[in-house]
This record gives sequence, structure tokens and C-alpha cells, in this order.
Amino acid sequence: MATFISVPLKKSTEVDLVKPLTKFISATYSAAEDQGEYVRAAEELNKLRKSAVGRPLDKHESSLEVLLRYYDQLCAIEPKFPFSENQLCLTFTWKDAFDKGSLFGGSVKLALASLGYEKSCVLFNIGALASQIAYEQNFDNDEGLKTAAKYYQLASGAFSYIKDTVLSALNREPTMDISPDTVGTLSQIMLAQAQEVFFLKATSDKMKDAIIARLANQAADFYGDAFKQCQYKENLPKEVLPVLAAKHCIMQANAEYHQSLLAKQQKKFGEEIGRLQHATELVKTVASRYDEYINVKDLSDKISRALTAAKKDNDFIYHDRVPDLKDLEAIGKAALVKSTVIKVPISQKFTDLFEKMVPLAVQNSMTVYNSRKAEIVNRLIGQMREATNLSNGVLASLNLPAALEDLSGDSIPQSILEKSRAIIQQGGLQSIDQLIKDLPELLQRNREILDESLRILDEEEATDNELRNKFGQRWQRTASNDLYKPLRTEGGNARNVLDKAVQADIVVKQRYGTHREMIALLCKPEAELNAAIPSANPAKTLQGSEVVSVLRALLANVNEVKMEREKLENDIKSAQCDMTSKFLTALAQDGAINEEAISVTELDNIYGGYTQKVQQSLKIQEEILGKIQNSHQEFSTMRQSNADANQREEMLKKLAAAHDSYVELSNNLREGTKFYNELTEILLKFQNKCSDIVFARKTERDELLKDLQQNIARQPSAPSFPAVPAYQSTPSSTATPATATSSVPTPAPRTVFQSKPQPPARPPPPAIQAQAANNSTPPVSGAGPIPPATQPVSTPGATPSPAQGPPYPTYQGYPGCYQMPVAYNPYAYGQYNMPYMYQAPGQAPYPNVQQPQQPGYPYPQQPYYPQQ
Repeated sequence: MATFISVPLKKSTEVDLVKPLTKFISATYSAAEDQGEYVRAAEELNKLRKSAVGRPLDKHESSLEVLLRYYDQLCAIEPKFPFSENQLCLTFTWKDAFDKGSLFGGSVKLALASLGYEKSCVLFNIGALASQIAYEQNFDNDEGLKTAAKYYQLASGAFSYIKDTVLSALNREPTMDISPDTVGTLSQIMLAQAQEVFFLKATSDKMKDAIIARLANQAADFYGDAFKQCQYKENLPKEVLPVLAAKHCIMQANAEYHQSLLAKQQKKFGEEIGRLQHATELVKTVASRYDEYINVKDLSDKISRALTAAKKDNDFIYHDRVPDLKDLEAIGKAALVKSTVIKVPISQKFTDLFEKMVPLAVQNSMTVYNSRKAEIVNRLIGQMREATNLSNGVLASLNLPAALEDLSGDSIPQSILEKSRAIIQQGGLQSIDQLIKDLPELLQRNREILDESLRILDEEEATDNELRNKFGQRWQRTASNDLYKPLRTEGGNARNVLDKAVQADIVVKQRYGTHREMIALLCKPEAELNAAIPSANPAKTLQGSEVVSVLRALLANVNEVKMEREKLENDIKSAQCDMTSKFLTALAQDGAINEEAISVTELDNIYGGYTQKVQQSLKIQEEILGKIQNSHQEFSTMRQSNADANQREEMLKKLAAAHDSYVELSNNLREGTKFYNELTEILLKFQNKCSDIVFARKTERDELLKDLQQNIARQPSAPSFPAVPAYQSTPSSTATPATATSSVPTPAPRTVFQSKPQPPARPPPPAIQAQAANNSTPPVSGAGPIPPATQPVSTPGATPSPAQGPPYPTYQGYPGCYQMPVAYNPYAYGQYNMPYMYQAPGQAPYPNVQQPQQPGYPYPQQPYYPQQ
């Protein structure tokens, strides 16, 4: 009989890790090289899980190494992937290690979308397999003892770690096998067994008796603590408690025995006898109570021999007084074992499959940093573009530079011709019309994706609420309403973005309608454009005037400022900084990332100089525009003005404004198209996220429903069976004989589940004498009296008890006898309404004789057929 305790492994169902991890990788990492490497790593992780928990494991160190690597890998990827119910949802299902299941209910299991739950269950299996490997060691050699002690301490450490972390990892009540109380008890058992191994090692090495006694006493103390913790653990195997109690007594007996040897060496013969007597009592307790589990014959014989010899020597030689047990000095304790500290990585051969992937904290910090960076970049670029639009508007209102080019008054200014060619090259009205036509389709596509995503969330939430109302407190899982709050917030933000985009589209269309006529005019050939522009009388010659030269110089300065802004905008967009390494350094040094402080400092270093350049550009433009307005006033007074000239100037202003509007509208529409396409990708990811979490919730719901059905099947339908009616439980003392004219069989009563007493012995066949063949009734004079057991006696109010059962024969019977059936068979021939026909060998049959029904049996009498 085994004297050491090992823990069974938990079993898990298969989980596909590749698909959800690949989705997250594709959505998070844009570089194709990184994606391919991470996808291959996800496939390797899936294979590692199948090797660790998807197959039976041998009780060998190589199998334990696989479990250790898988646990280390789970710890490594936990900070790199957002494992949660509403993000990267993976549902892990594990069965209770100690639950054997039932015929109808199955075994107890729990399914949770929690990586912490997976880690706790894998660590439980590490402790369980370590205990099994230690159990299989050869305790007769040093190597086996060292290996057993090592793995028992590892198992104790694994169970102790689960005890401290399981509740925070699960955020709900776990199964009984990984509950803090159970794993705490298992940890103490493993520690006691490790201490016992050290006791065995000291004994085999023949160390001093004082040391061995202390080791044994410490082991007894550990076993006593484990026994106290195990007393109320109904889920543990039934043999655990008696083994712990027996081990406690055995280790105490060993401690007393070796301490008695020490007392003998110290010439304390009375103490020697007292300790041996106590050891004898302990061994007798084990032999009388726990002999089924542990054999202590060898130890008992050894102690008995020592006690006999000690008493003999003391009685004849020393005559030392034997002290009472309470007067004996307490034996010291020496703990040489402790639970192995679980520190990742546990495996010495571990290599992170996702070594190049940054932790999730760094990813989140990078997301916030990129948001801060985009805000600064958009603000700076927006200021410059707004200033450029202001400059274009001011020049268009002053009809510059067309006014300087149109001194003749009858030709198209060169700037207007260049604007016309630019619009034609960009596609003219057709490109604008096509972009505007595409916007509603892009908008509708995004709306449909968003609506479908929210619809599947609504359907799952409605189902969850319905089941929650149906099962009440038994529906123990996170409410969908609470779980989907982040997703609904994200969906609401997307809805707001779409609404704002619709308003922006309306503004763009209105502006396009305002300038469409002038844009169409710019798209016409040069001759038609020249004809559409009113002509004016030639202005007086201003070519050599100083004001024209000043205006041209100022316009050149404006163009130079615009070119500098374009270059500055490109520099701002291309500015980069390796923030990943900075965040990783901060995480390694401090264990956390102060994203705001680090980001603000780095962004100020990067964009502080660009901010100053933008402000300087705005200031220079403001000064130049002021000078242009002053010079233009002087220029206007020098020109000869009339109605035709005013009309021509107004037309040129409109054409210049139309060109600027075309450029701005074209950019806005292209940005809008790009925005809708990018939003489509974001919404598709959002839809995939919603689909994944709904699928995971559906799987979890099905598992929970199955568990509830199994629990309902395991529960009794009533606390106990109802009281049996008196007519079914009162023993029968009389029976009513059946009438000769009865032709309908007596209906069988309802079955009552009671223990069936032994039926009385079947009476011997009556001795019937030969009669004439023509007699109508059988003779009874020679038959003798009917045995008392078969005589029908009628007692008022008495009813035959079905619990007594039919009087089945206890022997095969005499010739011609057929066994009586247990229950009614409607297809059997002659089961009811058949006369009692018995014919002894060589006798004629009895004609027309109705035999009375036997008492105490509600079924009709089975007929007996004559022997052929």
C-alpha cells in the first residue's frame, strides 16, 4: 500500500490560440515581417499547449519540462496581449481534478475567459505532476531521495503560489480543487512528505539519533498541520485523511524511538523505556485504525524488541524510574524543507516565442504618445494651412497678382492661365463630381458595419438578460451590459465621428455649389475663357512705376513664405523618435511607465523648435500682407478706373477665388475619401472584436448552460422519498382467496423501493391419489392438510405487502414446474386466467379445478403445465 500521496492532473478541453492571436497581430502590427514572425510564434504556442495539456503526460521530468515552458510562456505573453472578456477573449475550460463525475451530471468544470485562470490550472498541474514524479522515485538510494525531496518542495511551492493568487487572478469563485483552502492543504501535505524524505535520507545515512529524532518530529508536526487542514475537505480522496493521521503517528513514533536511543546513550534508562512505551502506543494506534492504508509491522517489531530489551536490562540491572509521558522532555524540531519559490522563468530552457513583441503597457503608452504627437502635428500644420488660406484670400480680394499682369486690359493674365491649366490637369469638374458621388456610398458602408456590430451586441445582451432572469443567482458570469460598456463607448465615438463627417460633407458641397460656375469657366479653352472675361480700356502705363515693383517684390516674398511652409510641414510630419526603447527602459527600471511625463518631455524636445518656426512664419506673413494692402491702395489710385475695368477686375477675383476653392475642395474631398476608407478598416476591426467577444460569450453561455443542466440532474428531485402508505408497508397475515368464477387478473400494485425479504420456501407437492377418470372433482381425502404457508386466511383490513414480493421458489422445482416470471409480460402465453393444472407422472389431469391464489402475492398464480 502506498504511503505517499500524489495529486491527479486537471484536464482541459482544446482551445484554438492561433486564430484570435493572429487577428490581434494583424490588427496591431502593420509591418509584414513582424506579422509573419508573430503569427508563426502563435502557431508554436498552440502546439506547446497541445503538448502540455492536450495529451496524457508521462510521470517523467521531460513532461514536467513541457508544462514549465508553457507556464513560462503564458507569463511572458500576459503583458503583451490584452487578454480580457471584452478585448482578446479566449475561453479556457478545465475540469476539477478530484471530481469523478456522476452518471447523469458529468464532472465539475469551469470555463473562464481569463489567462490568469489558465495559468493557475497549469501551475496546479505542475504541482500535481511534480508530486507524481516524486512518488515514482526509488526511495532506497540517495539519488531517488534527493529527486523526491526536490519535486515535493516544487509541488508545495506551486500549490502555495496558487493559494495566494487564484482569487485575484479569477475574480470569481474557483472550482474546489484550486480553491485557496484545498491548495493550501496540498501544499502542506507536499511539504510534510518532503520532510519525511529527508528523515529517510538521514536514516539511510545513519546520522546521529538526535538529528533523526528532530527531523521525524518536524515531519510529524507538518503531517499534523496537514491533517487539521484536511479534516473538512470533502473533495479530496477518502484515503488522504487516514494516511495523514497514520503518518503523523508514525513520525512521532520514529522520533520517540530515536530519542530513546539517545537516552540510552546518556544512561537515562527510565526515559528510554518511557519513550519506547509511547512509541509502542502510537504504532498500535496505526495498526488498529489505519492498517488498511499503511503497514507498520516492521516498525512495530523494531520498537517492541527495543522495549523488551530495555525493560529487561532495567529490571535486572539499572532499576531506573520510568517517568510519565508528560514529564518527558519535548523533542526538538529541525525543518530542512521549504516551499520552492515560484519565480518566472521556472524552466532553465525557456525561450520567449514573442521576444521581439513589446509588452502591452508599452503598446498602450505608444498609443497615447502617438495621440499626443498627432495632436501637436495637426495643430501646427493647421495653423500654417489656415495662414496660407488667409493669404490666398487677401490676394484674391485684391486681384493680385492678376492686376499687375492685366495692365493691357484685354488679355488673360498669366496667373489666371496657370490656374486654369492646373485645374484641367487635376481633372476639372469631373474629378470633384466623382469624389462627391463616392462619399454617400462610403458613408453608407461605414454605417452598415457599425450598425451590424452594435446589433450583434444587442442580441447577445438580450439573450444574456433573458437567461439571467430565468436562472437568477445561478447565472454566474459577468453581465453583458457591464462587459460591453467599453465597446459601446467605442461604437458611440464612431457614431459621433460619422455624424461630424456628414456635416463636413454638407459644408464642402455648399462651397462647391458656390464656386462651381467659376471652376467650370476655368476648365474651358483659353479662347472661351478670354471671351468670358470682360475687356477694359487700356490702363495708363504703370510698368515702370515704383508701386508695381514693390507689389511684385512683396508677392515674391509671399510665395517664398508659402514654400518655406511646405518644407516645414514635411519636416513636422517626418519627425520621429524611438519612444519604444524609452518606454521599455522605464518599465524595466521602475516596473511601470509614467507615459505623460516621458511623452511631454520628448514631444517638447522634438516639436519645440518647429513651434517657434511656425509662429515666426505667421508673424512674417502678417507683416507682408500689411505692406501689400498699403501698396495696393496706392496702385489702385494710380489706375484709371471705369465700369468695365471694375467688372473685369471682379471677374478676375472670382476666377482666382474659384481656383483656390477648387484646390481646397479637392484636398478636402480626397482627405474625406481617405478618412472614410481608414474608418472602414477601423470599423471592420471593431466588428471583428464584437464578433469574437459574442462568439466567446456564446461558447461560455453554452458551457454554463450545460453545467447548470448537469447540476440540476445531480440534485435530488425531493429531499427524501415520501412515507410509504400503510397498505404497502404492513405485513400481510391474511389473504382473500380467489373465487372460482373470477376471470380478470388482479392488477399489480405500484412498486415501492424497499428491501425485499426472502420469500418462504415453496411447499412440497401434494400427494394426490389416483381417481377415476370420470370424476368431476378431485379427491381430497388422501391429499392431507394444506400447509400453513399456503392456507388462505382472511383478516379484515389486511392487505398483502408488495415489499415481501412473490414467493419465488428457492429450488429448481419438481418435474413439470415452470419458474414464475418477475413482471407481467403481455406477450407471454397463458400468463393469466389459466387453471391450476398439476399432473404427477403417470396420473390423469384434474378436470375443471380452480386453484386458489397464493396469499401475500398480488399477481395471479402462474399455471403449471402437465409433463409431456
